[in-house]
Amino acid sequence: MKILLVDDSSTMRRIQKNTLEKIGHTDVTEAEDGVDAIKKLAAGGFELVLMDWNMPNMTGIEALKKIKADPATKDIPVIMVTSESEKTRIMEAIQSGAANYVVKPFQPETLAEKISSIKK
Repeated sequence: MKILLVDDSSTMRRIQKNTLEKIGHTDVTEAEDGVDAIKKLAAGGFELVLMDWNMPNMTGIEALKKIKADPATKDIPVIMVTSESEKTRIMEAIQSGAANYVVKPFQPETLAEKISSIKK
């Protein structure tokens, strides 16, 4: 499964990439914000996006809405992986098309569960 990991923190990307590798996902491309993510998604081939909420240039929720509005990317599942834990934020993400939501910090098992729940 080809995954696009989107987070403005290089440390958080490294932690998440290591976690993904531990649970068997090694085909991971990184993006540092929503703008970078949209650009990389346009190249095609991604099967899943893990997206942070709070990022410069384009937030995760803005990027999520763009992904879901584009016929070329609308079917790619997006899991929000963020420290935003307010119920209103979770509802906004789900209503905007997020396939699932993970609150940081998280256990590898939690991420594995969320990814398995959206696999076709």
